[in-house]
Amino acid sequence: MAARPPRHPDFRTLLRSGAAYVLLMVVSGAFMLPFVWMLSMSLQDAQGVYAVPFRWVPPSPQWENYAEVFRLVPFARYLLNTVVITLAVLIGTLLSSSLVAYGFSRIRFRGRDLFFAVCLSTMMLPGQVTMIPLYVFFARLGWIDTFLPLIVPAFFGSPFYIFLLRQFFMTIPREYDEAALLDGAGRLRIYWSIILPQARPALITVGLFTFIGTWNDFFGPLIYINSTQNATLTLGLSMLKTQIVGSGVTQWHLLMAAAMLVMIPNVILFFIAQRHLVKGIATGGLR
Repeated sequence: MAARPPRHPDFRTLLRSGAAYVLLMVVSGAFMLPFVWMLSMSLQDAQGVYAVPFRWVPPSPQWENYAEVFRLVPFARYLLNTVVITLAVLIGTLLSSSLVAYGFSRIRFRGRDLFFAVCLSTMMLPGQVTMIPLYVFFARLGWIDTFLPLIVPAFFGSPFYIFLLRQFFMTIPREYDEAALLDGAGRLRIYWSIILPQARPALITVGLFTFIGTWNDFFGPLIYINSTQNATLTLGLSMLKTQIVGSGVTQWHLLMAAAMLVMIPNVILFFIAQRHLVKGIATGGLR
């Protein structure tokens, strides 16, 4: 049989595709506008902030604004504290949530569905209900003004992440478990060597959400951290705002420079994990 000649898209198809791309570019530009404005503000001088009309491209970018932030507050210390807390929470959340999700999805035991329902029901409790009892509990343990109240709860799992990982684990064929059991592998070996490698897209998604939530957390450090030495970036940003406003003139260019420093890791991590997130969505669709 003769091969059919390739079909070329007609004018209407090209027009619809072009209109869709233009619309996506406009929407993307609208979402990028606050980020561009913040970057421009961080490079302005004290007079350029209030210039009318606003100069999106500063005539002389003030890169020293970022160095000034480190001079006004111990920003490096805040960064180190935030990195330590975020990495510890990230490790604890991934280990505990994936382990509990593995038990709920791959192991059959009496009362499994009931325990899973109780686990999900804890998501209905607002944080304001448990805030005071948790503070009293941690205060009696002597953990106030330490990193422990922010890190230790992550090692007991998160109901939402447990649910998310359980749903992904259930899509993995059980034949892998049966074959591994016949070869003499235990449950932990199956969890570590078979389930986790195949659940990499879901683990990356949980890790990304955990990183962003912990990195930008303000309420938790505000409750449990009292000293400047143990403050995080979000608390440091609030302290910088108080210090600048208290001086009599609000130096918005310094505040925007500090906000950019806090936001840059989130942006970098998103672009790094974007390919894995798209791959996870595509893989989930094929399953």
